[in-house]
Amino acid sequence: MSIRDIFLEGINAGWQSIDASKLEAHRDLEADVAIVGSGAGGGIAAEILTKAGLKVVLIEEGPLKTSSDFKMLEADAYPQLYQESAARKTKDKAINILQGRSVGGSTTVNWTSCFRTPPTTLAHWQREFGLADLTEAGLSPWFDAADRRLGIRYWDQSPNINNTMLRKAGWELGISVAPIRRNVKGCWNLGYCGTGCPTNAKQSMLVTTIPAALAAGAILVHHLRADKLVLEKGRAVALDCVAMTPAGIHPAAFRVKVRAKHFVLAGGAIGTPGLLLRSGAPDPNKLLGKRTFLHPTTVAAAVMPHAINGYAGAPQTIYSDQFLDNVPVGGPIGFKLEVPPMHPVLFGTTLQGFGETHTKLMQEFANTHALLALLRDGFHPDSPGGSVQLRDDGTPVLDYPITDFVWEGVKRSWLVMAEMQFAAGAKRVYIVHEQCNGYATMDEARAGIETLPLKNQLARVVSAHVMGGCGMAADEKRGVTDTWGRYRQLDNVTVCDGSLFPTSIGANPQLSIYGLAARNASRLAEELTKQPAPALA
Repeated sequence: MSIRDIFLEGINAGWQSIDASKLEAHRDLEADVAIVGSGAGGGIAAEILTKAGLKVVLIEEGPLKTSSDFKMLEADAYPQLYQESAARKTKDKAINILQGRSVGGSTTVNWTSCFRTPPTTLAHWQREFGLADLTEAGLSPWFDAADRRLGIRYWDQSPNINNTMLRKAGWELGISVAPIRRNVKGCWNLGYCGTGCPTNAKQSMLVTTIPAALAAGAILVHHLRADKLVLEKGRAVALDCVAMTPAGIHPAAFRVKVRAKHFVLAGGAIGTPGLLLRSGAPDPNKLLGKRTFLHPTTVAAAVMPHAINGYAGAPQTIYSDQFLDNVPVGGPIGFKLEVPPMHPVLFGTTLQGFGETHTKLMQEFANTHALLALLRDGFHPDSPGGSVQLRDDGTPVLDYPITDFVWEGVKRSWLVMAEMQFAAGAKRVYIVHEQCNGYATMDEARAGIETLPLKNQLARVVSAHVMGGCGMAADEKRGVTDTWGRYRQLDNVTVCDGSLFPTSIGANPQLSIYGLAARNASRLAEELTKQPAPALA
């Protein structure tokens, strides 16, 4: 069965798409709105602002890859679709960060899990950051609109075996588990969401809002890195960009200058603060790039007595918030439990051990179940997150020290995951730590985990969720942006991505970004056109 490549069809029909890696001269562009980044925030903003009648230029550092390019091969996907070939790390190399870098951003490669911003998180923001408008009732219409636009709903197929093991463990131990809503339509249940959806089932920005914006007249420029905003008298007057070579690693010879009335920054919670820092954006309270959060994520792998084949089937369909809901905000760090898809490269590069030890673990690949604990950082004085900084070449890097407070949560998460995997029938459980040789019983696991050093590089910590760095607050001394995402010291700059979050949120962030972006972009459209904003449709 052949799959339509709706993006290539659109380009052939006249959509305006520029590959900056093929430029043969410098170029100038003009627009009403320039949007930097084509992920969850930029994609939503592009559709709303273009349909409001504004001339929009959408700028993406990564390549344009579409369903015709997605072959379910990790070796192709990671260098093409991810920041730093899926090897982006924090400054001290302690945490590996998976972030998208192609048209559609992380929405092209995420695992489709959709959660609304938890009420406890919103209440914390209202109390600590004065964000009185960000209530469940206030955000609900925007989440509803995103649900309709992106087909977000509970999936109607049974979970794969990898997810079934989490559900079984919950039932055995009396731990609450629930299904996950997904942004898919006509999903083939292949399980390779992280390498780009070859069937266009995943309702990413690549197949929804960006095509809608291009069909309405927007211009997409890919292979183009936003370098610096040109600032004059409290406004941005232009955006200096540099073309990238086809591989997307090195700058090319030519530059593009984009002049616009308004600039929307949606380059992600590392990219957006990085751009503002490179631009010398005013930062009187020294908040820019600070309080950047991950969900520091720990991993446990369990060898089961039967095949798991975690590469097959929808990657995330079951979760547990037992250890979030029962942990008070401001108390010990809480965590969400999910399972990851199991693909050989991702599995092999995350797993501990070298040589023969690593080989033996890889030989159990088909029978291995994996469990993740996503730690909710930012709700306690001892979890201040990290800061985005600039390397000598101007590229951004996240400095993210793991505090003792977070390490305590890491250890608790190991104990919980081990207990759940044994309850699901594991023969042996491996905490993903360089000094863990596996445990055959829960008693053995308790004793062994107690001795594991809580140190960088030994304890494997990963993350796929980056938030904060341009945090919102009612008071300018607490946040560089206001509740509508406006950068306080720059009249015509709006931030429209997860960097707005003043903490991590304790849930996969894509739907939170969709809803907030729809709300803020709609208000911006009304400001710029003096007309009611179009519905997200």
